[in-house]
Amino acid sequence: MSFATCDICDANEDKIATHELAVIPPIFMRYGTVIKFSGQAVTLKVFEDNVLVRETLEKPGNGHVLVIDGGGSFRCALVGGNLAALAEKNGWVGIIVHGCIRDVDEINACNIGVRAMAPMPLRAAKHGGGMRDARINVAGVAIKPGDWIYADADGVLVARQALV
Repeated sequence: MSFATCDICDANEDKIATHELAVIPPIFMRYGTVIKFSGQAVTLKVFEDNVLVRETLEKPGNGHVLVIDGGGSFRCALVGGNLAALAEKNGWVGIIVHGCIRDVDEINACNIGVRAMAPMPLRAAKHGGGMRDARINVAGVAIKPGDWIYADADGVLVARQALV
């Protein structure tokens, strides 16, 4: 994969000005063996409940990035080692969690890119709430299904169209 988020920003300052390209603030820690990934977003909006996360990751990922708006909660983890392994098996290239993960050692063994705010050993509830394919907000950045996600060691970008 040949892109650098810094180069994308430099080459697309006009798109940053018009909000066709946005930079998510540096709130995420990096997990998994894949440092650099990109793909179209599949979005979820959940709060301290990961039933919809599992249901989504059980489906073929087809090179997409699952972006989970967990409301930035630090009270429980929305993704753990089993879900990361499921995502890898089903062809997801990355997972971005506006919230927490758990089973860090297991996730770090998976061939997938994961970004999350922090580790938290407490698992999420299993009530089945949430919305899929919704317009979400992650740290002040609006993300719609189909937007392009670019993540590397320097950060995470959201673009309205493919840029590389």
